[in-house]
Amino acid sequence: MENISAPIKFYRFEKSGHSHKVQLFLSLLGLPTENIDVDLLGGEQRTPAFLKMNPFGTVPVIQDGAVTVADSHAILVYLALTYADETWYPRDPQQAAQVQRWLSVSAGMLAFGPCAARLITVFGVEFNPQEVIARAHALLSVMEREVSERPFLTGDVPTIADVANYAYVAHAPEGNVSLADYPHVRAWLARIEALPGFVPMPGTAIGLVA
Repeated sequence: MENISAPIKFYRFEKSGHSHKVQLFLSLLGLPTENIDVDLLGGEQRTPAFLKMNPFGTVPVIQDGAVTVADSHAILVYLALTYADETWYPRDPQQAAQVQRWLSVSAGMLAFGPCAARLITVFGVEFNPQEVIARAHALLSVMEREVSERPFLTGDVPTIADVANYAYVAHAPEGNVSLADYPHVRAWLARIEALPGFVPMPGTAIGLVA
């Protein structure tokens, strides 16, 4: 692990769960951070200056000295390997594979399930509500079984897998995805929220929380 001197510049959009993954991990690690809000609605992510940092034109992005990293999962891996102890991102191949499995879930079923459902209600994105809500419940059913057997997604301690999947599950009700039938998932969320340094993502009074 390295010690950090200058704050990490963190380019974010507060209502983005992808941004919150990074914000949460930075806070859990206690790293000094300079938050820089990107005006997505105004198109700031398409300016030449931003596209130089991330050609895909998306948040989050961090600048850690001379190092620039884009994409929430890439940033989690970078921060874990640079500043965290090995519990957050194990070096053991089998344990690392389990973490990667859930990072893939976060980029796949989570993004196209609970995240997509929330995009409909919060941002007016045109997805099929029935399809994405059904996909969300399929994911939550699997998560319910998995976290009924252990406190966190991959074992007894939290990893970046938990950080990556937290926000869009916690805010699933904003997309009309109820968590009522998933007591073990709700307990898992509560365990993450009890971690020292936890910071919430701003909620929106819409969907089931309206």
